[in-house]
Amino acid sequence: MVEFNLVQVSVIMGSESDRAIADRAVSVLDKTSYTYEVVVISAHRNPDDLDAYIKNSEALVFITIAGLSAALPGVVASKTKKPVIGVPVSAKLGGLDALLSIAQMPPGVPVASVGIDNGANGAHMAVRILDLMQK
Repeated sequence: MVEFNLVQVSVIMGSESDRAIADRAVSVLDKTSYTYEVVVISAHRNPDDLDAYIKNSEALVFITIAGLSAALPGVVASKTKKPVIGVPVSAKLGGLDALLSIAQMPPGVPVASVGIDNGANGAHMAVRILDLMQK
């Protein structure tokens, strides 16, 4: 079962194999005063856990890291009105499959996308969003 903490940024990985990309986001977030957590919840393997996590999360921004079909960012965006940032992972096809999946969301399900494997930019985007919320 997933534990719920009071955090401002939630970094969700679809798989433990995405840890290196999440670490890039964490290295940016560590230099800020914003709180965060990193969790592994697959949209495909753990859909009920993901639903519960999103519903109960106090996070203001979600950074979602996923490769291949990259369903995770879209699923998260479909279940919250909070900002969702998708970070495509270069698991196959150089990450182009994941990038296109994240960028091609249906109307009403927006996901901001950063470059392939660019967890740092995902965190920088989250920080900019949070900075604007503080004003």
